[in-house]
Amino acid sequence: MLFLLSCLLQNYYQNKLRLALIGQSLFGQEVYTNLRKQGHKVVGVFTVPDRDGKADPLVAEKDGTPVFKFPRWRIKGKPIPEVVEAYKAVGAELNVMPFCSQFIPMNVIDHPAHGSIIYHPSILPLHRGASAINWTLIQGDKKAGFSIFWADDGLDTGPILLQRQCPVEPNDTVDSLYNRFLFPEGIKAMVESVQLIADGKAPRIPQTEEGASYEGIQKKSNSKPAEAIHNWIRGHDKVPGAWTVIDGQTVTLYGSSMLGESVPAGQPLEIEGASQAGVVTKKGLVLYGSDSKALMVKNLQFEDGKMISAAKYFSSGDTASVELTDDEKKIAEEIRDIWKGILSNVAAIEETTDFFKSGAASMDVVRLVEEIKQKCVGLQLQNEDVYMATTFQDFIQMFVRRLRGEDQEEEMVIDYATKDVNNMTVKMPWQCFINGKFEDAENGKTANTINPADGSVICKVAYASVGDVDRAVAAAKEAFEVGPWGRMNPRDRGTLLYKLADLMEEHQEELATIESIDSGAVYTLALKTHVGMSIQTFRYFAGWCDKIQVQFHLHGPDIVCAIVIPWNYPLMMLAWKSAACLAAGNTLVLKPAQVTPLSALKFAELTVMAGIPKGVINIVPGSGGMVGQRMSDHPDIRKLGFTGSTPIGKQIMKSCALSNLKKVSLELGGKSPLIIFSDCDMDKAVRMGMSSVFFNKGENCIAAGRLFVEESIHDEYIRRVVEEIKKMKVGDPLDRSTDHGPQNHKAHMEKLVEYCEVGMKEGATLVYGGKQVDRPGFFMEPTLFTDVEDHMFIAKEESFGPIMVVSSDIDGVLNRANDTEFGLASGVFTRDINKAMYVSERLDAGTVFVNTYNKTDVASPFGGFKQSGFGKDLGEDALNEYLRTKAVTVEY
Repeated sequence: MLFLLSCLLQNYYQNKLRLALIGQSLFGQEVYTNLRKQGHKVVGVFTVPDRDGKADPLVAEKDGTPVFKFPRWRIKGKPIPEVVEAYKAVGAELNVMPFCSQFIPMNVIDHPAHGSIIYHPSILPLHRGASAINWTLIQGDKKAGFSIFWADDGLDTGPILLQRQCPVEPNDTVDSLYNRFLFPEGIKAMVESVQLIADGKAPRIPQTEEGASYEGIQKKSNSKPAEAIHNWIRGHDKVPGAWTVIDGQTVTLYGSSMLGESVPAGQPLEIEGASQAGVVTKKGLVLYGSDSKALMVKNLQFEDGKMISAAKYFSSGDTASVELTDDEKKIAEEIRDIWKGILSNVAAIEETTDFFKSGAASMDVVRLVEEIKQKCVGLQLQNEDVYMATTFQDFIQMFVRRLRGEDQEEEMVIDYATKDVNNMTVKMPWQCFINGKFEDAENGKTANTINPADGSVICKVAYASVGDVDRAVAAAKEAFEVGPWGRMNPRDRGTLLYKLADLMEEHQEELATIESIDSGAVYTLALKTHVGMSIQTFRYFAGWCDKIQVQFHLHGPDIVCAIVIPWNYPLMMLAWKSAACLAAGNTLVLKPAQVTPLSALKFAELTVMAGIPKGVINIVPGSGGMVGQRMSDHPDIRKLGFTGSTPIGKQIMKSCALSNLKKVSLELGGKSPLIIFSDCDMDKAVRMGMSSVFFNKGENCIAAGRLFVEESIHDEYIRRVVEEIKKMKVGDPLDRSTDHGPQNHKAHMEKLVEYCEVGMKEGATLVYGGKQVDRPGFFMEPTLFTDVEDHMFIAKEESFGPIMVVSSDIDGVLNRANDTEFGLASGVFTRDINKAMYVSERLDAGTVFVNTYNKTDVASPFGGFKQSGFGKDLGEDALNEYLRTKAVTVEY
């Protein structure tokens, strides 16, 4: 405690400065607030006069800080004496200038003891001058950033104090760059810079002229490569706006993104000066560059200020106005009051009052949308709705249609990847699924998903970024807080889950085919288990929806949950976790395994068909290191369910603890012991013993990692197992007679070969297999090791493949079976029920199979002990993983 106190005092008594803030904007206000929190004294704020009766956000009268609103500092290039004297009177030791748009005289810049520092949104000397963020995008820079520099008499040429950088994503806009990095990190950096100056540690690094640039006005040209046009549009979005000429009128283009895949069908549209005609599609306006590559434009604005969705360019005429009911008229008047509160400079809000022409800015758009959301809970307005209905009359018309549900979105558009396989045409979504829509990853990236049966590419799949996760979480949070899901009658929620299960059953052959080509599962097993048990799971938890008890204590959902699933049972693991999560009333963001994303994305399509509200389920394919890590770190996720390896589970648990102490359930690795006593049913022990290892090509978390076979039956047992292995047909997983398909991916197969090599080097006897099958694809021979001793690597470590590891000595078998950090499953074969129960009681594992194996049921809880994780899937116990218990004490 004393140490903590001394640290706090040390921070408090750091060197502090008297500061003058010269600038404007919300950024300046945040810098001002944070500098004061750090103990610095702001002796004066110098901002701009009120515009149209509205003050700039950088005001500080409420704190007792002197505020000066000078319209200018100079006249005809000369400082205004009374302005300069008013500035000097505050006695600042340093001028801090965040986003200052005025020309400040040098006798003000140089007056304080420490001079002046300025924030500039580029990596100086690049993009000196105005509109630096815009030019970062227009020029196609791969990195963006900001500089804090010492002011001099040049144009952004002073020495550098501090710089920060971030990557520019392919579909970044001015807003996304500003909001993701330049704004939050810039505020921190300004405060850090002031403290460096106060402590006498601030550097002065002269700017080099190498790479220096100052961009003037450039002439518009449509005859450029697609990426250059995309950069030009997003660099000008939203002010001043990139424009072109269509049908003789100037049209401004907003919301550009590169098209990475095939161009949707649509109606041609001639663009003046373009290399070829554009195409108006259901998603927007497609433009082509001189290199024939394409980009998509989302919105168009005409010379009269009207903005429309580019997809509706050819829509005929205006929509007929709707007659308002008495209740709607009352709501309209409440909205008029909201407009009046924002547009305080306007005497009265008339039908023709234009939101933006009355002085509203982008922050006012956010305020308007949020205030209306509070007024009408459940109504999903977006910022873009304001830009497309700028007059009060148009806004009310749009609002009422949205309120009535008449302005519903068009039928969901899916850009399928198709494949003729298994005597059918399989249609596979490949994009991220966020807020009820399939869309490209924010960065435009994709990754190949591979068919393990032959190593061929099935299709490209979106490779999500951190920004995609953030959007998915925001959608899930909004869907819970203001959407219908959280307030829905639990029985109605169950009805939707039953409908989803029915749709999965209708599409079970397509789902099983996708599962087979993407994960390597034998089709018959995929149909029965991967898909069949998924359907059973949703039906089981659909029945729970209206049976979660609310009596003397309250059960409530965890709100936004994250789910990360493995590659061995892509659809079934999705079902095990998400069905319980949804039944409990949560919304979710799910990351499928990077190598097996397709069945999860097909599932997303079925959720829309089932009527699951948008935002309830979001699926973001991508890497664990990026997508999974962001889910672990995200402050708005309150529960994370993970199935995968123990090392990754530990990392996830650590990240969840450090972020916001989110609730975690983990189903991790295993090294499940199977004990076969001499009094077993030999036929059954052989058959089920093989299933315990070779089921789903050994890619099975509960697979028997080590068999202990009593010595008196050992040789007979091994002989019969070898006979059965030789009968197994290894081959095409879509062939109905195949017993054993390919391993999930190449790296895993190579790991299994290495695992066998280690076993042989340690002295275990390789009885059968141990090699890759000599054929295309990632096939591993079913393998059998005997004479395995306790100290060996293969006795301790999980293979997660078709490798049977057998020991004949069962002395002290219970201690040896439990001598592992894993505790997922176990098994025992014996005709003696007393022996079976005795052993079952003492095996330290979450599941014990007696005279059977792999026998799971949707009503039976599933989960492990020790480093196999904690928490349960399936059964009533699984619901508790996605609920919070609240005690409410009432006194009358």
